[in-house]
Amino acid sequence: MNLTEKAASLGDDLAELRHALHREPEVGLRLPGTQQRVLGALSGLPLEITTGSALSSVTGVLRGARPGPVVLLRADMDALQIEEKAGVPYRSRTDKAMHACGHDLHTAMLAGAARLLAEARDGLAGSVIFMFQPGEEACDGAGHMIAEGVLDAAGERPVAAYALHVMSAGWSHGTFTTRPGPMLAASDALQVCVHGTGGHGSAPHLARDPVLAACEMALALQTYMTRGIDPLEPAVLTVGSFHAGTRRNVIPETASFDATVRTFSQDVRDKVAKETVRVCKGIAAAHGLEVDAVYSQEYPVTVNDTAEAAFAAETVAALFGSDAYTPMARPVTGAEDFSRVIAEVPGAMVFLGAAPPGADYAAAPYNHSQYATFDDGVLAAGAAVYAGLALRRLTAESDGDSAGRN
Repeated sequence: MNLTEKAASLGDDLAELRHALHREPEVGLRLPGTQQRVLGALSGLPLEITTGSALSSVTGVLRGARPGPVVLLRADMDALQIEEKAGVPYRSRTDKAMHACGHDLHTAMLAGAARLLAEARDGLAGSVIFMFQPGEEACDGAGHMIAEGVLDAAGERPVAAYALHVMSAGWSHGTFTTRPGPMLAASDALQVCVHGTGGHGSAPHLARDPVLAACEMALALQTYMTRGIDPLEPAVLTVGSFHAGTRRNVIPETASFDATVRTFSQDVRDKVAKETVRVCKGIAAAHGLEVDAVYSQEYPVTVNDTAEAAFAAETVAALFGSDAYTPMARPVTGAEDFSRVIAEVPGAMVFLGAAPPGADYAAAPYNHSQYATFDDGVLAAGAAVYAGLALRRLTAESDGDSAGRN
């Protein structure tokens, strides 16, 4: 039985684990129930298991029968603070929490890969680190796990690191895709609070209205992004949260908004960090108001190693044929803290289309939607690719073919 057949034989077990995780989603860095389910799924395998201190992480190390290099495989485990509206039979039982980004599938697939690789342990030259990570959604779980030593869990740094990410739209069911170089954007935050003087809505001349100034800032920032940044440099600023006032006839003391910023160049990132704050301060001064504008650089650009991205494409083709892989034409403006891992060691992230078979993947609800749906049918394929990446990469190293990786 080959790797894909062995993975297919795990399909029912992986779906059962995925459904259990989906029904009981947990958000953030502390995922005690999820952690216990992962530990249960790994129970009995010849892994060295450690758990995190600052977060509910699980790290497993599989040591092959022969010495060799280290490969890291990562899956994120956390959910989002979203009320699920997708009509799946295993829908979330937790109020305002949902696996809307498919991390339940990632976790199940990596647990499946651990079983596949444990079975192949006698022929393995080297070690595999299984990185089960909480807090990918805006909590920098990867940064926390790196600080707690995940990259050195096997005793030496990995020669390569890989992650899979399912997509509920954009790619057809079962299609894998990646690209060399920038794959996902840097993600930063702009937090703005305008301080004015409250008063009665009928007499605005006796107050200093922070709401209009904050609105002007939100609009001016959009103008800056189209006029201050080279149009050939991708950059996005979106105001996603705006808060002011309690009643329609009261001018409040403050108005605040938060924005997310996505860029692909450090030069552009640094420029946006400086200039967006300047825009807000200039408008506040024009209104005679004070403003707190804080720009925070959060996740860096996810940059795939050129050789590792090519190797991932070759691995998919070797397992499922060339039709299972399509090159990614351009990067995506989403962000990932796996960027921190592959800033330390060479690696690549690979997307996997998980829209239900026959669905219009171009129009399906996208990741993070309340209606996002991911099909169980990709679980076995994902587990096989995770395992295949480790097996083929360690084989290439032990055969002295780390440059070609064929």
